[in-house]
Formats: sequence, C-alpha cells, structure tokens
Amino acid sequence: MESLERDAMNDIRSAILQRFSCRTYLDEPLELPIVEALQALTKTVPAGPFGGTGRFVLLAASPGDGRELSSLGTYGFIQGANAYIGGIIADGEHCLEDFGWQMEWLVLRITAMGLGTCWLGGSFTRSTFAQKMNARIGEVLPAILSVGLMADEKSARAGLLRKRISADERLPISQLCFEGGFDTPLLPADEIEHEVLRMVRLGPSASNKQPWRIVRVGNLYHLYLQRTKGYSEGILQRFLGAEDLQRVDMGIAMCHFELTARQLGWEGSWQRQDPGLQLPNEYIRYTASWNLI
Repeated sequence: MESLERDAMNDIRSAILQRFSCRTYLDEPLELPIVEALQALTKTVPAGPFGGTGRFVLLAASPGDGRELSSLGTYGFIQGANAYIGGIIADGEHCLEDFGWQMEWLVLRITAMGLGTCWLGGSFTRSTFAQKMNARIGEVLPAILSVGLMADEKSARAGLLRKRISADERLPISQLCFEGGFDTPLLPADEIEHEVLRMVRLGPSASNKQPWRIVRVGNLYHLYLQRTKGYSEGILQRFLGAEDLQRVDMGIAMCHFELTARQLGWEGSWQRQDPGLQLPNEYIRYTASWNLI
C-alpha cells in the first residue's frame, strides 16, 4: 500500500483516474494505522460548495472480529468489507449537493491511500446505519461508503455488476458540455479546460446516469441537473427510502470540477447565478455556477 502520508490533493487527477467502485474486499479488519488515518480524515472534510457540513463516521470492525459489522446490511452488493464511512447532514435546500461534494472529497483522499471504495446510495439498511451513527431528527443519511483492501483489483474492476450498469461507458464531453446555450457543444479552449471537463466526466453517478450538464457563458460555467425521467420515483425511492441521488451526483461533479480546476491554477468560486437560459426539456434544472476569476 502507498504511504498513508500521501496527500491526494497534490494530484487529484491521479485519484480520479484510479477510483472505481470496488465491491469485493479482502475479508480482514483494517490495521490500526489505517483506521486511525481514516478517522482523522473524516474530521477534516471541508464544507460543501453551499456551506453545508456533514458528519462522517468510520464504522470499522475490530481486529480479530471480522464479522462485527455483518448485521449492518448491504443487500449482497458488497463482499468482504470490514469498514464503512457513513455520512449524515442536516436537511436543507442544498444539503444533498453539499453531501455529494464532501463524500467524494473523502473518496479521492482514500483512493490516494491505496484503498478501495464504493458509494452505496440505496443498497444498504438505512435505519441500521442511522442508529449506529446516532442520527438526529432533521438529519438525512444520503449514502455510505464501503472502504477496504481490494481482494483482487483486476477481477473487482471486471465485476458483473459493473458490466450490467455499463460503469466504464460514459457520454462524450460534447454531449455533457455546451457553450452559450444547450444547442452548441463546447469545444475546450485549451488543455486546462479540457482536463477539468474530462475529470467531471469521469465522476461516479447513481446507475451511471451522468446527470450533470455544463454550459459555459463567458467566464461562468453553469451546472445543471438533467434528471433521468422516472428515476427519482423508482424502486430505490419506493422500497429503500433512498434520498435524491441525482442531486448527490451533482455534488460529486462539483467536487471534481473544483478540485481539478484549483490544482491546474483556475481560481474561482461557486455561486448561485442562474443565467436564465432556454432549457432543452422539462427535466433539467439549474444548480450552480463556477465563476472563473
């Protein structure tokens, strides 16, 4: 494993490229130095782009007791994991976007430590995790993160579930990013812009729906949520009580955009500055804008 001291923020793009949804882990409790590093990490998560701050808690099996977390329940989606990070945030207007940004910040840091991770937004027993994390009234638990040593990275990347949801297939930048409006595909002006947009494109999303859209107008990059018709009312919401995962996905996209932009020297900040563009369909809505200084 790479040194626990390595800072993912020094090369965020490497972490984005290395990250994948690992669902099979080495069935052994994490060693104490790793547990301590993860616990420290959960206490240093920056606030999200709208100012929200979640509570992130590491639930790790004790050495010698690999079955300690077996009762938490992940519906068979995860095998061998002996550690999870749960996230809770106060309910609010932009809480899910903030949560997505913060949890993905953790994902990229943990990836740089050489550990495997997997977002779980619906396939876990919500009430059990909420109880373990002492969730309070008015707080929501949008997702958890499995964490551990990868049992077999090659086979994990080629898993059946990943093939089923086409996890390695993504829309091209020309279908995700536009200039001036939604009719003109964006042609990146330089290598930095291309790299920022490429890192957004590589972000994970629920069922690989890629709901983010970006429209560049001058020095502003407007982000929109392109909802998948019927997705928010689907089986996860009806039977598992999942939160609006596509809003969480927007936070992930914002995280990739911001961290990559800052690493490559783009200064700016997130603002609510709806340009009032003509929208291409009824399922799209404005989220936020990156103001490039």
